[in-house]
Amino acid sequence: MTSDVFEPGIKAGRLAPETYEAQFSDLHPPLADHEALVAADRCYFCHDAPCITACPTDIDIPLFIRQIATGTPDAAAKTILSQNILGGMCARVCPTETLCEEACVRELAEGKPVLIGQLQRYATDTIQGKGVHPFTRAASTGKKVAVVGAGPAGLSCAHRLAMLGHDVVIYDARPKPGGLNEYGIAAYKTPNDFAQGEVDWLMQIGGITFENEIALGQGVTLDSLQKGFDAVFLGVGLGGVNALGADGEDKNGVTDAVDFIADLRQAGDLGSVPIGRDVVVIGGGMTAVDAAVQAKLLGALNVTLVYRRGRDRMNASAFEQDLAASKGVRIVTHAVPVAVHGNGSVREIEFEYVDEAMKGTGQMLRLAADQVFKAIGQTLKGDGLPALEGRKIKVDAVGRTSVKGIWAGGDCASGGDDLTVTAVAEGRDAAMDIHKTLVG
Repeated sequence: MTSDVFEPGIKAGRLAPETYEAQFSDLHPPLADHEALVAADRCYFCHDAPCITACPTDIDIPLFIRQIATGTPDAAAKTILSQNILGGMCARVCPTETLCEEACVRELAEGKPVLIGQLQRYATDTIQGKGVHPFTRAASTGKKVAVVGAGPAGLSCAHRLAMLGHDVVIYDARPKPGGLNEYGIAAYKTPNDFAQGEVDWLMQIGGITFENEIALGQGVTLDSLQKGFDAVFLGVGLGGVNALGADGEDKNGVTDAVDFIADLRQAGDLGSVPIGRDVVVIGGGMTAVDAAVQAKLLGALNVTLVYRRGRDRMNASAFEQDLAASKGVRIVTHAVPVAVHGNGSVREIEFEYVDEAMKGTGQMLRLAADQVFKAIGQTLKGDGLPALEGRKIKVDAVGRTSVKGIWAGGDCASGGDDLTVTAVAEGRDAAMDIHKTLVG
């Protein structure tokens, strides 16, 4: 028995049980063999290809597409994975429309780029589906490295270090490895437990041990890690969430979007996740869009995404914005929250419209809401960390921090753009510098 979608409050099971599987099916179904060959045939195999420059992990895109075109997807996968060991996940979640595909010569000439992301998924899915790991571990160096954080940066760093012969221990605060790949990405982008399958596949390299539910300050300290290991890599992500700064934001029903997404990803039964009738999401990034779209897919009647600036300033790509709109999400721009109204629980949220200079106009907007998700950015948590820069750990081009023997990368480190693919690149590059430092 499903709840009526018009019923107010936060309710589970708003839709028929069979509806959830269809709602959360794969956002981009995989290419069939013939489709992949047709898509690969559109590539010009450019010399000095602009798509390579646009890829944060510097994958040789023309080469792997040529390998697909010649019927060797396993070779294509190795080309991809040698630069980006999480190439399967990145093929699903990377904003290719603003990176490699935007730089594609076909995009410039025809407005329709080569399907680089989908071709990358085709190649990586082929090899992972066979259970084949294309890399072998080098002879042991006798060196031990601690990696704190089992997200994209930590996993990338750990794999490269293990491949080079070092022994790696990964510490993570969560029960499962994967970081944002496991807990922070929309369920419709990575169905069928793909994130854990990719981690299991990555672990085939050997030499990596996981220590779950251990965090800095809760089980280990930087000092103890420095004493027990030859090097330390920090990929701890951002554990704190910014406050709205609005009156009444502590009311019931006002929660963090990242927690909502994590709960949904870990739910065995999607219908068991409660959702409001009237949902408001505050923010303009990928997390905001993921929360808004999934609220709609769970059966929310009205979902409104509110951002303080214009659409052109949203971190979510135009594709993500259009996806949200196509699912029935209303997008309101140039509005900031000023008050959450309700008696104990949220019933309405009030906004003020602002101009381009973020100055209030005096014009107000009230939205009915029984559930509000905050997606206004996260902050670094932790004491005794290396020197900070802009509220993140200060690092150089290869991830070295202010403390000798400690490297950092991913969302917790300065200079990145909070993308999975960038975190992978930073973890890989730090691993290479750690290797150089340890063995010369």
